[in-house]
Amino acid sequence: METPRPPHVPASLSALLQSEPAALRPLEQWNPPDCGMMDLTIKSDGRWIHAGTPINRPDLVKLFASVLWREDERYFLKTPVEKIGIHVEDLPFLAVEMQAAHENGQTTLIFRTNTDDVICAGPDHALLFSPSGDGTARPALHVRRNLYARISRPLYYELVNRGETSVLDGTPWFGVWSGGCFFPMIEADALELA
Repeated sequence: METPRPPHVPASLSALLQSEPAALRPLEQWNPPDCGMMDLTIKSDGRWIHAGTPINRPDLVKLFASVLWREDERYFLKTPVEKIGIHVEDLPFLAVEMQAAHENGQTTLIFRTNTDDVICAGPDHALLFSPSGDGTARPALHVRRNLYARISRPLYYELVNRGETSVLDGTPWFGVWSGGCFFPMIEADALELA
């Protein structure tokens, strides 16, 4: 007897429920046709909304997140047989927790996203600080492929508290170290003027 699939899960996704973890799914190898848009939105606060109703099942959100794909500025749920467009208000993930690990005199910042991805900021997972209209930075973390997590405001304040000044290409910058990499937030001179 076939196991019924959860509501709102396209048939092509149901086979992936018991499949490999998100990071191991070979999305790059799948070349399905574009099947249009789905009424699914990832809100800027990390909520997933289908046809106006929040998806409150974490396992279902994680399933969708595991096949999330970005091409240029468009986002899709991608399976071996179909590619369905979705809306993303800001970034698809939200970094909600951070811990610092210290080893051999080096600090690594470890983040957990709202979909339980665990990411160590460093050479493979950059922290980015884009300027916003109000003069503050909009921090983001590379999660996988070309997908990013918005860093929540409380975590951003923690990053600022950990910040220090380092010189890059002869210019002093305020930023944070993680995984042996320095991630600049703002030029140190601009910080002193603020």
